[in-house]
Amino acid sequence: MVYQRSWRMAFQAAFPATIPVLTGYLCLGMAYGLLMAANGYGPLWSVLMSAIGFGGSMQYAAVSILVTAFEPLQAFLLTLMVNARHMFYGLSMLERYKGLGWARFPLIYTLSDETFSLVSTVDPPEGVGRREFFLCISLLDYSYWVGATALGGLLGSFIMFDTTGLDFALTALFVVLFLEQWKGKERRPAGAAGVACAVVSLVVFGPDNLVIPAMVMILAVLLGGRKLLCA
Repeated sequence: MVYQRSWRMAFQAAFPATIPVLTGYLCLGMAYGLLMAANGYGPLWSVLMSAIGFGGSMQYAAVSILVTAFEPLQAFLLTLMVNARHMFYGLSMLERYKGLGWARFPLIYTLSDETFSLVSTVDPPEGVGRREFFLCISLLDYSYWVGATALGGLLGSFIMFDTTGLDFALTALFVVLFLEQWKGKERRPAGAAGVACAVVSLVVFGPDNLVIPAMVMILAVLLGGRKLLCA
């Protein structure tokens, strides 16, 4: 009973924090399912891609790979460039996930951009275990993406329409998450540093190559000035 109660409390604490992710994933996941259906892949394929690959933006990029002549080297390099940012996410979460035992494996597998934004800034309320809280956030976000993909795939089997512009939901989701973090005064210096690094990377490397350099700069700034930024 105590074990069940701890998980119930963790779920009740985690769910409200994941509502912005649910909103964004509902649009993005459905758009992905519709896109897969439009290219001849049924709901099962889109769900398997989401459940096993769980790559978000890479899943969108993979659609073009699936419908064209397969180039292994090109596919590898594209995947590396799109998902390299997760190396930085993972490194920055080592301390936060320390001591969580077996839970680290599902936490690592389900770590996405949006989940990282939540678990790196939201702390469990008093009386709620860290392991249960972080797992609930991660598994809820994961289930949102897989469920929305399934819904989009099923709808795509019956209706077809232009999905142009639906991917803007990802940008809107990150804006909402950033504003939520900005409400906490102690997080503003780190947020401002992140924006500054992104702007510098955009100016120096251009819009097509800014992500990885920006992540390197952000990681360096946060590690080098963590005492000042977290003060």
